Amino acid sequence: MSDVQPKPHQWLAWCASAVLIGCAILASRNLYPWFVYGFLFSNLLWIVLGIVWREPSLIAVNTILCVIYCLGLLT
Repeated sequence: MSDVQPKPHQWLAWCASAVLIGCAILASRNLYPWFVYGFLFSNLLWIVLGIVWREPSLIAVNTILCVIYCLGLLT
């Protein structure tokens, strides 16, 4: 057996991933701006997980994506 422990809040990671996949489906149907709001929400969930898991790469990538989505909504 493996000694690897699952990360806490794994259910939130699955929820964030499900939202992300749902938003990709919305984007493929060109349902603007709904898919952008969904991507923003999903990335915010991943930022929370990055903070909980102490993963700077998750925090950085998802923060940058949130900024990009917000700029896209403003223009």
